Amino acid sequence: MSGAANQLDFPTPYNAAERFIDRNLKEGRGAKPVIFTFEETVTYTQLAERASRAGNALLALGIGKGDRVLMMIKDCPTFYYIFWGAIRAGIVPVPLNTLLRAKDYAFIIEDSGGAAVLYSPEFASEVEPALAQSKHKPKVAMAATGPGNGFDALLAKASAELAAQPSTAEGDCFWLYSSGTTGSPKGAVHAQRDMEVTCRQYALATLGAIEGDIFFSIPRLFFAYGLGCAMTFPIWVGGAAVLDPRRPTPDTVMEVLTRFRPTVFAAVPTFYTAMIHHLEGAGAKGHDFSHLRRCVTGGEALPPEMFKKWKELTGGIAQDGIGSTEALHIYISNRFDDIKPGASGKPVPGYDCRILDPEGKEVPVGESGRLFIRGQSIAKYYWNNPKKTAETMVEGWLNTGDTYLKDADGYYFYCGRSDDMLKVGGIWVSPFEIESALVEHSKVLEAAVVGRADDEGLTKPEAYIVLKDARDAGDGLVKELQDHCKKTRAPYKYPRWVNFVAELPKTATGKIQRFKLRH
Repeated sequence: MSGAANQLDFPTPYNAAERFIDRNLKEGRGAKPVIFTFEETVTYTQLAERASRAGNALLALGIGKGDRVLMMIKDCPTFYYIFWGAIRAGIVPVPLNTLLRAKDYAFIIEDSGGAAVLYSPEFASEVEPALAQSKHKPKVAMAATGPGNGFDALLAKASAELAAQPSTAEGDCFWLYSSGTTGSPKGAVHAQRDMEVTCRQYALATLGAIEGDIFFSIPRLFFAYGLGCAMTFPIWVGGAAVLDPRRPTPDTVMEVLTRFRPTVFAAVPTFYTAMIHHLEGAGAKGHDFSHLRRCVTGGEALPPEMFKKWKELTGGIAQDGIGSTEALHIYISNRFDDIKPGASGKPVPGYDCRILDPEGKEVPVGESGRLFIRGQSIAKYYWNNPKKTAETMVEGWLNTGDTYLKDADGYYFYCGRSDDMLKVGGIWVSPFEIESALVEHSKVLEAAVVGRADDEGLTKPEAYIVLKDARDAGDGLVKELQDHCKKTRAPYKYPRWVNFVAELPKTATGKIQRFKLRH
């Protein structure tokens, strides 16, 4: 069934804060927890009141309708209050990656023309120099939390009554900046309806989320993946989220799993790998994982071997999928009862997918090409960047920049970023396929494969490998890994060079940055 057959209707007027928060109060969930942290529990009534206070506090600072509020805020309840309060007041929240450096923040402050910058004190050492460097000077810049005269103090004094500013389902609502791994960050402008679309089409129809769910997401709230799994999905279904601002490690995650027993766990493949390595040691001792009703993975493809090991260690079935900042969440996914390990799955209801060759023609089944998608949650445009908008948002279709193939059963397989694909001996090779073969080996923790020119100038695969035990490195293991790839994949799909490294370069969201490994 095409995505066009699953299009959603929306009321007019429309305000996303009203649709998400007020609806839960009307349906009797006021006293129910919506946020759990190690320090406090927040109910739906408290969220509604504090979001209204935040909206009033922003208005009192002179921030007006359509103005942007840049948020460099850790995963904590205040993030919810400012995000939903801004939307309620007709102001545009812009959550930003909290791991960026001052030069990136300065670019975004200038590019967005933000009227306000609110930040957690932990990030002051990068945000404050950025404010000083930026040619654009926001009207307001202050700490969002902590002692003194920060935004928290203004929020506490503001009125808890705020009527939702009417908009339309297509009206501007919030922005998310892309990671900028291939150039300057780009501000994807999302509409009021976009969060509801992802909740109804993915969280409900695909993931099967229910009111009793407690979500815990390793990806942070500033990231589209985390915004869904750690905030919009739990609120939409009347569930709850666990927020932990600490840097996630297998130890901190086990603390959260033990204390709060979340039912939905979300992470990227590299974190599943770290957890598996931890659990294969003494990490799982005595822990009952039966509370995990759903496990979500996305961002990059999950190797089949990791799917198998996660299920063996926890009993959990990792539902792999692919999404993006521009699409807001996952648009191709496996289902709990329809899993093909190694595949991203099938299109989520409401999304159409097509795979095109360089001439723009659809490729035959089983052949790879560039993936284009369309659906109701796609960003409207990139702020202040008409050239990139025209390249990426083509006649209603989003050029994902990912290379995919579809098999005869309708499952989509990720082959890598289009820029990462290798042509070896005239045949296109997916770096992900070789990486999957490498991580099947018992001594390998992580692997990344890139192209490298040999002495004749021909491209061949080169592997960078993190071992479970660095002492295993050596020429003997290099040959063992090469032979393993030749035996389990087509003979030419093996790395000609193998480098053992302590770690792989990654984005803040856990994606491997292969471009940093190229010569």
